[in-house]
Amino acid sequence: MAYLTLFVSAFTAATLLPGSSEVLLLALQQQGYLPVWLWLFATTGNTLGSCVNWYLGKEVNRFQHKRWFPFTPAQMTAASLRFQRYGSWSLLLSWLPVVGDPLTLIAGVLRVRFSLFLLLVALGKGLRYAVLLGLGMAIFP
Repeated sequence: MAYLTLFVSAFTAATLLPGSSEVLLLALQQQGYLPVWLWLFATTGNTLGSCVNWYLGKEVNRFQHKRWFPFTPAQMTAASLRFQRYGSWSLLLSWLPVVGDPLTLIAGVLRVRFSLFLLLVALGKGLRYAVLLGLGMAIFP
């Protein structure tokens, strides 16, 4: 059940909804859960949450006038210009707080090929969780 909770936490944290999975990840690690499974569930959940953002971006014309949609047209334009400046490789930074979620949304708006999106986002997020787990083992042996 703990792994599923981590998956849901990581998934939610990667969507446009507020959330964080790092504290839960490290807490479960300290409770003795296997790091490889923690890494797998966190990375998978977080990557799939970003896929939701990509889809919302791809379908932005259907959603951007909804009251719940979190970005103004001006913000979308500015983000699109920044994304085009740095390109698809910026998706490796999709794990960053504040900018990561909009990056994945804009990737959908700009129709970044899904297979490339998935590869770069999973790589970035997987590396982040691996580093967190490594730090957790080093700090709390």
